[in-house]
Amino acid sequence: MQGRDRTRARTWPVGASAGAAALLAFGLKWWPVLIDRLREWARAEAGPGRLLPWTPVAFGSGIALYFAADHEPVAWVAAVTAAGFAIATFLLRRTRAFAPLLLIAAAVSGFATASLKAARIAHPVLSKPMFAARLSGFVEVREERERTDRFVLRITDLHAARTPPRLERVRLSVKKGKAPAVGSFVTLKARLQPPLQPLRPGGYDFARDLYFQGIGASGFVLGGIAAAAPVQDGGWRLRYAAAMQGLRDGIDARIRAALDGDARAIATALLTGKRDAISTPVNDAMFVSGLGHVLSISGYHMAVVAGVVFFALRALLALIPALTVTFPIKKVAAAAALAAAAFYLLLSGAEVATQRSFLMTAVVLIAVMVDRRAITFRTLALAALIVLTIAPEALVHPSFQMSFAATLGLVALVQIGMPALFAAADSSVAARAALWGGREIALLTLASLVAGLATMPYAAYHFHRITPYGVLSNLAAMPVVSAIVMPAGLLGLAAMPFGFDAPFWRIMEFGIDWMVLVAQWVAALPGAVGRVTAFGTGPLLLASLGLVTVGLLRTWLRWSGAIGLIVAIGWAALTPQPEVLVSGDAKQVAVRGADGRLRLMQSGADAFRLKQWLAADADSRTPDDASLRAGVSCDADGCVTPLADGRLVALSLRPDGLADDCARAVLIVTAGQPPPDCAARVIGHDNLQASGTLALRRSKDASAVFVTEAARPRGRSRPWAEATAETQGRPASIRRPAPATSDDATPAPQDRTDED
Repeated sequence: MQGRDRTRARTWPVGASAGAAALLAFGLKWWPVLIDRLREWARAEAGPGRLLPWTPVAFGSGIALYFAADHEPVAWVAAVTAAGFAIATFLLRRTRAFAPLLLIAAAVSGFATASLKAARIAHPVLSKPMFAARLSGFVEVREERERTDRFVLRITDLHAARTPPRLERVRLSVKKGKAPAVGSFVTLKARLQPPLQPLRPGGYDFARDLYFQGIGASGFVLGGIAAAAPVQDGGWRLRYAAAMQGLRDGIDARIRAALDGDARAIATALLTGKRDAISTPVNDAMFVSGLGHVLSISGYHMAVVAGVVFFALRALLALIPALTVTFPIKKVAAAAALAAAAFYLLLSGAEVATQRSFLMTAVVLIAVMVDRRAITFRTLALAALIVLTIAPEALVHPSFQMSFAATLGLVALVQIGMPALFAAADSSVAARAALWGGREIALLTLASLVAGLATMPYAAYHFHRITPYGVLSNLAAMPVVSAIVMPAGLLGLAAMPFGFDAPFWRIMEFGIDWMVLVAQWVAALPGAVGRVTAFGTGPLLLASLGLVTVGLLRTWLRWSGAIGLIVAIGWAALTPQPEVLVSGDAKQVAVRGADGRLRLMQSGADAFRLKQWLAADADSRTPDDASLRAGVSCDADGCVTPLADGRLVALSLRPDGLADDCARAVLIVTAGQPPPDCAARVIGHDNLQASGTLALRRSKDASAVFVTEAARPRGRSRPWAEATAETQGRPASIRRPAPATSDDATPAPQDRTDED
């Protein structure tokens, strides 16, 4: 045996050396060829006109850097820096440094644009709750919801017990049907809360959204709302908003006279953008099936409106032979389609997503009017630059990300000649006519598949779900929506002044019923709900870079983006999930048990927060599911539940139970002051006030029990979540226990540290 082993020891390195030598020889032979090929591909990608599509990518990267900053940048410094890079780029435009300088200048300009936008709209944000504030002001926006209504109040006068900030706008909830009319001047009493912060570390920042809408607080109305005589003129913007809201209400009233239920709500959503009255089961079915994009006015709706007007008017004008020879009917039809799209933009409320869709459609129609190719990467790049310049905050919104990802995929499909994929040049006219239906179905299937795959990373990141049957539902429903629902809606709008709109609403109802039927059928299929656990921005950024690379590059270099996508998927799948989640008010604590699922301890119910936690954990349970409380023991002093390894986590509600919790638990969440000799790690209310929701993961370091991630990291201060003296200071109730020894499983007490 020993001789045999010695023989192996002598022969193995010889074989390995031979293999390494062969591999080295192969590499030396093909390395120059690979280098030459890479240079050839790089020269092709850097050809004339290939740089423009990358400019909005760089511009958006600068905006992303702005939102990643810990503190608000100095706007004028950012603007001067951007101007300097722009001048340098212009001066060096005929040198080799032009391309990298242009991209750097675009990134710096994006950063400066976001900084200047935030400085321009700067307004106060409520930092502490106001339990009884008296408000007077103008109603600017009104939203109808399934259970309650909501409106935005532009404040002219605010009184509260303590000196309040000079808030400009607040968003208030009120009982169903009690929201005042847009344009009215009202006085009311309300309870105000600071804008909602992320409900978990890495979660969506609702406060940032409200800040860029000019809203400094949210809350609900206490008592009645009294109409009053305005102390000042509301301005032309308010009069315009009131007029458009009156038009929307009039359309809704006409639809309501002919339809009811979800058909009425969806018809109103498609035409006016008021989508909050759709019932929860139908709304969930639409999103689970992959048809949720129909409910939000986006590029699809704008394209259908413009397309119907364009082709209908062009067909009508083509019936007059004299016009086809002497009149540019194509350009006239494009101008009419642009006017129809602009009216649709105003009617639907002109939200940021709708503005983006209109700009994209406008660029396409203007290209038709000036005899340029309409659907190109340049068109998409120009639309993206316009949108991001006007509303840089749109970059971090899921509607922008998903819309442009889908459009990028479809434009890339068109660029490679999508129709040519299904019709050979030498096929006979009869064969093409026989295969026309199959070709169109194949085109629609391919387009749905590409758009679905392109938007999948963003749906997984923001909504923690994907739509496995999205192609099936879109294939079954979208032809009906495009050919029946939307054209009937446009005809209904045109017939309203003459009183003949009712038949068109019923035609819409037929198509909507079919769409809802498809959504509910697909949502009921096995595995229809593709749940995805939450992951960080790293995998999302890598996936975005991969999508852009695959879409914009034209040589074999594009498949490097596919490698990035694969790595991003693996990175997202390997993201560790938290062992403990602690709400910012210390009233809800979720603990992962031995079965890998969360258990809930709570002293106050917040169904919305819990729903977000469960969705981020890819958990299908609802907030009222009894299994969430399984294994949780509660009494008057608080609750305890075990971690996967059997150690206890406690939610302490009364000081009387703290001593017992300190002796038994490894982690305690409490709103009170812990004993000075508590052996457990304690998370107090003052710490949570500074950090917001905490996520605790198991530490690989033996000197620490958990690694903590905060929704509001220490030292971060932005206009929508400014750090105060209270949040900047270190809380007094944070304690880290000493590591347990092999002789004693109970952590020993340790002094306070600044590491928590």
